Amino acid sequence: MSIFKNQSNVRIQLETEQDITGALATKIRYKKPSDTGDSWTAIIGDTENGKIYYDVGDSATLDETGSWDLWAYITFSDGRKAPGKVYQLTICEEGS
Repeated sequence: MSIFKNQSNVRIQLETEQDITGALATKIRYKKPSDTGDSWTAIIGDTENGKIYYDVGDSATLDETGSWDLWAYITFSDGRKAPGKVYQLTICEEGS
């Protein structure tokens, strides 16, 4: 599946590869091709298998073409923080 610049109505899902029961905050952090970054608040899809997702609803969210780095970042209620492995997502120019 291809994802295009300024596309909305896309679900970005990551697996943390750990049980995230008791997670206080779930984020998907990202770094754009321009080397700027931030995070989206993620929703837990499956605590036992550690799946989280973010539904892109705004066409301005995926605003750069190229390779984006994405990783899960979980904060547990006892203060533990668990960053996940980095996944690459390629955002294409429409029509390519």
